Amino acid sequence: MLQAFFNGMSGLFSFAKGLDNVSNNVSNMNTPGYRGSDTFYRAVNGQDGQSFGSGIAGTEVRIKPGENRQTGNNTNVAINGAGYFVLRDEQGALSYTRAGQFQVDKDGYLVDTISQRRTAGIDSAGNLFDINIQRQRTLPPQATTRVEMVGALARSGPKDATHQISSIQVFDATGASHTLSVKFEPQTTPVNSWRVTVSEASGAQLQTGTIAFGADGSPIAGFNTLSVPLTVNGAVQSILLDFGTPGSFNLASQVASGPSHTLGARVVDGSAIAGLNTFAFDEQGILKFTYANGEKRDGSQLALADFADESALIAGANSLYHSPSSMQAQFGRAGEKQFGRIQGGYLELSNVDLAQEFGDILIIQRGYQASSRVMTVSNEMLEQLYNGTRGG
Repeated sequence: MLQAFFNGMSGLFSFAKGLDNVSNNVSNMNTPGYRGSDTFYRAVNGQDGQSFGSGIAGTEVRIKPGENRQTGNNTNVAINGAGYFVLRDEQGALSYTRAGQFQVDKDGYLVDTISQRRTAGIDSAGNLFDINIQRQRTLPPQATTRVEMVGALARSGPKDATHQISSIQVFDATGASHTLSVKFEPQTTPVNSWRVTVSEASGAQLQTGTIAFGADGSPIAGFNTLSVPLTVNGAVQSILLDFGTPGSFNLASQVASGPSHTLGARVVDGSAIAGLNTFAFDEQGILKFTYANGEKRDGSQLALADFADESALIAGANSLYHSPSSMQAQFGRAGEKQFGRIQGGYLELSNVDLAQEFGDILIIQRGYQASSRVMTVSNEMLEQLYNGTRGG
């Protein structure tokens, strides 16, 4: 009877622990990335096989992913498939989460919104590092080095009207813009040649030279380019006016006659300082930056981790998980090997199933009531035994 009493008491403790776990699952049903856990019970037996009631064998994390829900936030990401996001604290210790609820802190680091741990990226060699976008907030200026001349110059005689292209915007190394104009005047020597004069908007002449075309109208070697010096703060940069490959019609050409000139200018490169407009993650977890000038650049790539047995992960605070010392994480990239793909602007919700939790609550409640009844009956029998031995 004493053993029955203690067996009932162990049942009460075990079911109470089970209810603690269920209540934790229910309270986190709306926590992004939370993965519910199941409680497992065990029989407590002595060396001779005698039963001493029950105990808690442990808990295991449910590995089934939750639903991905759109948030519209470009720093929210979800994983479609296997993998965990990798977070690092200031000492470099790793933790893992399915809740891709990130933000950029004041220093430019991509961090977990709740724990403020830094989000890890992975380089081409497989090394982990903290993702930081501070250097990508602005795009540095780029000097213009080449302008393509595209179209045709019409020529029917040595006194044809000149042609002028105005408002050609180029950039120096500091990002400052300069407006150039290019004037074309027909010449007789050499044959099918044009005098080219390049000036700034102020009227200051930068360069003069000659271009020439063959009998078929294609540029001639040695007369198909013109280098224009642009002096800024004592430094000289060279801008190449490119009229095309000799003997080809890939850029500029000359026609024997025509109603008008069609030659125009196409600036190939160069830009001012450009601020960051938006950024987002693609399905490979690569940051895609878009700048005010329309230019796009790639950034860091999210690191993902996978484990031989996800259910053995140790749950910690803030929906973070830690791997036991006996299990090492395997790191990789989204879309490679077993890893799932990234869904930008989405968050994975909790995988808690209320129907399952309510079912577990009923089982725990019945077990608790039964264990309590065992203790009550054992106590009554002990009282009867005690009273009987007294002769009452």
